[in-house]
Amino acid sequence: VQLQASGGGLVQAGGSLRLSCVASGRTFNTYHMAWFRQAPGKERELAATVNWSGASTSYADSVKGRFTISRDNTKNTVYLQMNSLKPDDTAVYYCAARAIGSTSPGYSYWGQGTLVTVSS
Repeated sequence: VQLQASGGGLVQAGGSLRLSCVASGRTFNTYHMAWFRQAPGKERELAATVNWSGASTSYADSVKGRFTISRDNTKNTVYLQMNSLKPDDTAVYYCAARAIGSTSPGYSYWGQGTLVTVSS
């Protein structure tokens, strides 16, 4: 599966952005999806996950209550709605996919990243 992320940009603290990630192919609903982020000088961290159906989600403590991950399997798209943004949310955001039943613990497929910059 190939992933294409978009929606990043410059926003003031307290503002909102919605990221999108479109997947190629016709088997999108056989993948669990996630958004990761990597801030300048820091390691990549997992921000949010959603299972293949969209029924189950999880969030890092740092984004819980502010970010919402969702997916539309009819559009092969996963979203990350980001509200109440803080300067600490500044990072490159990556979408990633992991096939259902994969024996690998990680995510095998990655998008190219989209930059989110939050000004104070």
